[in-house]
Amino acid sequence: MDRLRIAYDATPLLGNRTGIGNIAALTLNALATDHLDTLDISAYAITWRGRQDLAKLVPAGVHSATRSFPARLARSTWLNFNAPKIEYWTGSVDVVHAACYVTPPSSIPTIISIHDLAYHYYPELCTPDIRGYPKLIERALDHGAVVHTISSFVAGEVRDLYGLSAERVVTIAPGILPSKHGAAAIGHRLAGSSQYLLAVGTIEPRKNLPALIRAFDVVADERSAARLVVAGVDGWGVEDFERALDAARHRDRIVRLGYVSERDRNDLLAGATALVYPSLYEGLGLPPLEALQAGIPVVASSAGSLVESLGDAALFPDPRSDEAIAAALAEILDDSALRATLVDRGSAQLEKFSWSKSAKELADLYQRVATR
Repeated sequence: MDRLRIAYDATPLLGNRTGIGNIAALTLNALATDHLDTLDISAYAITWRGRQDLAKLVPAGVHSATRSFPARLARSTWLNFNAPKIEYWTGSVDVVHAACYVTPPSSIPTIISIHDLAYHYYPELCTPDIRGYPKLIERALDHGAVVHTISSFVAGEVRDLYGLSAERVVTIAPGILPSKHGAAAIGHRLAGSSQYLLAVGTIEPRKNLPALIRAFDVVADERSAARLVVAGVDGWGVEDFERALDAARHRDRIVRLGYVSERDRNDLLAGATALVYPSLYEGLGLPPLEALQAGIPVVASSAGSLVESLGDAALFPDPRSDEAIAAALAEILDDSALRATLVDRGSAQLEKFSWSKSAKELADLYQRVATR
């Protein structure tokens, strides 16, 4: 039997990995591990500068497909013309999986992964590039694209926003990053304390870190050992974060690490009292799931899909209330029994996230879409 030819957007693999980049990389690994007997996968990247790196980033058995075409030029061209088409990168294929919102023009059956709808509900929290997604997504939907989401919460939002039938919006949850246990002692050394709250991820408005700093300032008044550690690269809109940092009364107990290696990240997770993730909106929320996997309790937020993703294994303050965030931080710092309970609950919650299951469901979706 001929293998189904899949074009998979591997552009998110390039550069510093975000959550979407990690999902794309691990999805490709899972597909390559279990499904190359039925799938012939070409990983394409819409990029100029990073195209030379793709071949060494995709798993064995997956082809890399790159051409000299800048991403911004491609997207601006696609807004007005049905060219260049996907075949410019991959040659003939049977199904296109646009793993990060945007797909090249094509008459080929297409799946678009929509991880969240921040571009619609919170455009002020998005970069200009992301605010350009709607027209490109709508064009693909007009041509019959099927939408893949990673949570039921986002699936409902997509159906409501675009008026799509249930058959055209498919939820397939990803797995999570493989467990790599860190060394708590090294985490303590990086943080400068054995009691710290950890925030990880790109510093950008949607992550709501200024509110976290203000809440920590309140909690730190009566907890002299506590520290807040922020580990992540600067994104856009970092000025609000820096202003909050400069205004903090306990600035000397807030550690800003910037980018950290995977090893340091694992060590920081291992040593943390809790992970804090007060995001204003999320389509899934990978860092809290990674924390549960590391046996670390979580303070998330009640926004987006976080309650769905984390179940009863976290605290969920209102992210728009500094007082609510501060109360949750105080509770997680002071109550060791609560921390243990949340970690125990997390083990059961993690069973919902499996890369082999995710890859199997995606492979089945490719077959269905190809024969529509």
